[in-house]
Amino acid sequence: MLATILIAVVGTGATAFADNGVVQAETTSTGFGMLGPVGLVAVGFGVIGMALGVVRQRRKARAKEIEAVAAAGALDEEPTRPLEPVPAALNLRQS
Repeated sequence: MLATILIAVVGTGATAFADNGVVQAETTSTGFGMLGPVGLVAVGFGVIGMALGVVRQRRKARAKEIEAVAAAGALDEEPTRPLEPVPAALNLRQS
């Protein structure tokens, strides 16, 4: 049994290293890296995510600032006044 396994291993090993005259292209294991399609999509998602994060932080800061001003009472509304005087024909109190 052991002899059969050794003969099978030696036989397949010899044919694996035999020169059969076929030219094969060399393959390299270097990929596209950051310039590949997956890398470019990942960088794009990263840039968009950072931009959305900046917008979110600015909105939060603006909301917090408005709340602080409102708590201080600085947003109390003044009574409204007309910008131009009312014409005499429309002013009912003069009669």
